[in-house]
Amino acid sequence: MQAVIFDMDGLMIDSEGIYWAVVREMARERGKSVSDETLGRMMGRAPIESVELFVREVGLTEAPADVSAERDARVLDIIRRGIEPMPGLIQVLEDFRGRFKMAVATSARRSFVDIIFAPIGLHRFFDVIQTSDDITRGKPDPEIYLLAMGKLGIQPQLCFVLEDSSNGSLAGVRAGAHTIAVPSQYARSQDFSFVNYVAVDLLDAHRHIQQVASNA
Repeated sequence: MQAVIFDMDGLMIDSEGIYWAVVREMARERGKSVSDETLGRMMGRAPIESVELFVREVGLTEAPADVSAERDARVLDIIRRGIEPMPGLIQVLEDFRGRFKMAVATSARRSFVDIIFAPIGLHRFFDVIQTSDDITRGKPDPEIYLLAMGKLGIQPQLCFVLEDSSNGSLAGVRAGAHTIAVPSQYARSQDFSFVNYVAVDLLDAHRHIQQVASNA
């Protein structure tokens, strides 16, 4: 095993709660409500795809691009006030640096990644940062993972993928990677029956990666 590829939202940082709160508020302001099921299906998808799903299932008449721009502005306003890494993240990244190639494969835009990563100093850990800016098909399609693997120059079967959502995990599996789900509190009811391992947190995922790598 030669590489570890990380999702970002809900795995590296606790941002899913921000997205859920913002989308709920936007629905409420329009006299609508949004179910947890809809919010769960939005997770992991490319930004415009998730908003298209939101607009359709909530019954809005606005253009998805306008709704997406409003959501992004509200989320960024919150993120700029500061966001903490998930417990164990820095420890895991420090331990893996130099042992594995590392990449990010996130459905977020690069502008979001830079704003989130800069205060925490996360850029230094990654050989590749693959965002949704230059993909045509969002998760659960494997395109984003295959692009990240191609930039790393490492075959899928030699990569670990860490994800928090069912959509993202399915993308990792379809790409051919050893896929580890680390479900956040917002994704624990989702289907992860198809992954290689379901971890309780990042440190548990770290232990599993060490075990698999030592036995490979």
